[in-house]
Amino acid sequence: MTFWLAIFGMICWGIAPLFAKVALTNVNPVAGLLLRTIFAATLICSWLGVKDSVIQIKSIPTNMWVLILIEAILATLVGDLAYFAAIKRGDVSMVSIIMASSPIVTLAGAAIFFGEPITYMRIVGAVFVVIGIALVM
Repeated sequence: MTFWLAIFGMICWGIAPLFAKVALTNVNPVAGLLLRTIFAATLICSWLGVKDSVIQIKSIPTNMWVLILIEAILATLVGDLAYFAAIKRGDVSMVSIIMASSPIVTLAGAAIFFGEPITYMRIVGAVFVVIGIALVM
């Protein structure tokens, strides 16, 4: 099941930038990101149900709020804003390939902060990602 969920997510992430590229033609990246975030939040709240969402949010410990806030700032605000600005100005295929290399940063961070192993195969995979980026530049 995990594999098929990942495949489905990959397909969605592969298709979404095509819509963003067209939508951002005459739209400021900040406005586009705001609109996308409003749509996503509305859909998530509708899916979970507003009442259930509030109950679930109230049960989240305060220290986890801080971690989720930091993640939101890095990924949803700064990262997605950079992504939208790059798509607006550049080739969507190149931007998507570069953005898809973010697991290299995660690999290093997971090793440093969580002690996760950096295996030979993970290094080989990271090298292939870097080579792929170099090829499209």
